[in-house]
Amino acid sequence: MITDPISDMLVTVRNGLKARLVKVATPASKIKAEIARVMKAAGYIEDAFVTSEFPQKLVIKLKYTDRAVPAIAGLKRISKPGLRRYVTCANIPSVLDGMGLAVVSTSKGVMSGKEAKAAKLGGELICTVW
Repeated sequence: MITDPISDMLVTVRNGLKARLVKVATPASKIKAEIARVMKAAGYIEDAFVTSEFPQKLVIKLKYTDRAVPAIAGLKRISKPGLRRYVTCANIPSVLDGMGLAVVSTSKGVMSGKEAKAAKLGGELICTVW
């Protein structure tokens, strides 16, 4: 039993990058698929899709540069099951002065920090990627 599935997904991605894997798989859920969609839109991963077999898996294709340097330098889980972190649109952090990505779960869905600020929405600060 996993108590924090989102953290498990982030650790799987981090370990896959350290091992220089092409793709990693983790148990699928809607929130994980949305986080992967936001990371793909920001250019941190190549692709993410949910398999059709049972049990469903979320397969994430990792992105590297021409010299095999990972596109993701770091991942950090902010809001945890024991301590949820909620932010207003004015308090959404700028990760590495705008070079990173903050993933926010809002009332309109999961989106990046920049999209949430533009829509003037706050919510749960899930994680940061740089």
